[in-house]
Amino acid sequence: MKSCKKISRRAFLDRWVAAGGAAALAGTGILPSLRGGPAVLSHGCKNHRNVLLLISDDHGLSQLGCYGNPKAPTRNLDALAAEGVRFTNTFTVAASCSASRGTLLSGLYPHHNGQYGHQHSFHHFSYLPWVKSLPALLKSAGYRTGVIGKLHVAPPELLPFDLVVPGKKIMGNRDVKTMARYAGRFFRQEKERPFFLLMGYSDPHRHAAGMSKMRGVENFSGFGNDLNYPGVARVRFRPEDVVVPPFLPDIPEVRDELADQYGAIARLDAGIGMVLDELRKSGRYEDTLIIYLSDNGIPFPNAKTTVYDAGVHVPMIVRAPGGGRPGITNDAMVSFVDLLPTVLDWTGAPGPNYELPGRSFLPILFEEHPRGWNEVYLSHTFHEITMYYPMRGIRTRRFKYIHNLFPELEFPFATDLFISKTWQAILKKRLQKIGKRPTHRYLFRPAEELYDLQKDPDEVHNVAGDPAYAKILQELRAKLHRMRERTDDHWLVNENYRINRRVFG
Repeated sequence: MKSCKKISRRAFLDRWVAAGGAAALAGTGILPSLRGGPAVLSHGCKNHRNVLLLISDDHGLSQLGCYGNPKAPTRNLDALAAEGVRFTNTFTVAASCSASRGTLLSGLYPHHNGQYGHQHSFHHFSYLPWVKSLPALLKSAGYRTGVIGKLHVAPPELLPFDLVVPGKKIMGNRDVKTMARYAGRFFRQEKERPFFLLMGYSDPHRHAAGMSKMRGVENFSGFGNDLNYPGVARVRFRPEDVVVPPFLPDIPEVRDELADQYGAIARLDAGIGMVLDELRKSGRYEDTLIIYLSDNGIPFPNAKTTVYDAGVHVPMIVRAPGGGRPGITNDAMVSFVDLLPTVLDWTGAPGPNYELPGRSFLPILFEEHPRGWNEVYLSHTFHEITMYYPMRGIRTRRFKYIHNLFPELEFPFATDLFISKTWQAILKKRLQKIGKRPTHRYLFRPAEELYDLQKDPDEVHNVAGDPAYAKILQELRAKLHRMRERTDDHWLVNENYRINRRVFG
């Protein structure tokens, strides 16, 4: 295949608009308007618009070199950022594996698509029958589709991948070299067709090592670094060398676990480098939109399973062939509901026959400070089925508003967080603060939380009851309610029952 020449940002956008990309800006910005549009956009190479989606598991924003952590072992991801666009304000809708991935592949919030919580085992959540997933939409447009590793969304009949490589074949999605080999084979096959490939890594998630002594609780000891992975050298880190984020207590147990997690991050980064090498060798690198992101924040208190920024503010790196100055940062506030519209926009594939809440970020990909991208919405209902704590929220550039639907509940724990060295140390030492947040306030929450992120980036001081913020509270409360109505949030029914508490409470 001939090599591809880089084109200017202006020429790239001109071609994108001419090929139908501007449809994403029409009306509500919803992608179904693309139905019947062009399937491909030529940019000097093949008429293929391939997509490689790389998803890590529990990789926090503060754990990449390109996001400011000099200790993070992310050489390959940093190189990808230097070649593409690093988004600084990407937000998942929920800091939970299945719920976030369910949104990525449907373009719908978890409260709408049915993937309310975990897919696997007895948790058993899955899409509602009418959902049109990204692999289904791309398959109908002639794409070859594949998933290598973690999917964590159900049911299979609504996710019709041509290639499925399950975790049992790749050491629980941590054998990154074998994963790259599968990817290389996929890239080289049926080269006359465009492709969509999802690489689902389990790193740097905690490692499940059988059942613990606690009833019904798995033993999540470490991050899988004690196993031998073919072709991948183990990288060890000293506890004194890690960066402890401000939302965690700086205690030995936290440092020990972070050092262990850094080892899993090093393995993840090596795997990213391997799969990108395979893509280059296949000759399809310059025909492929590459997107890297993490499903949620790190598996520690104050992050994973919460809708605080440490849980939902995640890394995203995008490399699009041709156009744009490499290595730029984009501060648009992007949500996971925007990913499916973006991929449909890139490929020209038909959208579903219903409205999507997100919009394509292709038109502003190469802008540093795009206008009109200033808020995202959050929706968490379950993590595990035993973890019911519905939260809805809106995050703007300055404020975060969280509505806890059942504040009378104690905030529940993911089993991997509860059994961790970190939480067990917090219990044993009776620590009154987790980072800057009082431990009691982490466990027991009010109906409404409002944070002025300009003054309080750590989300510690709830100003929902402060008269000085009454107007902004009312505005955000109303915006969130309108979003929930537009997206069929079935939990709105509970508002009818508040009269019971007023009459009998």
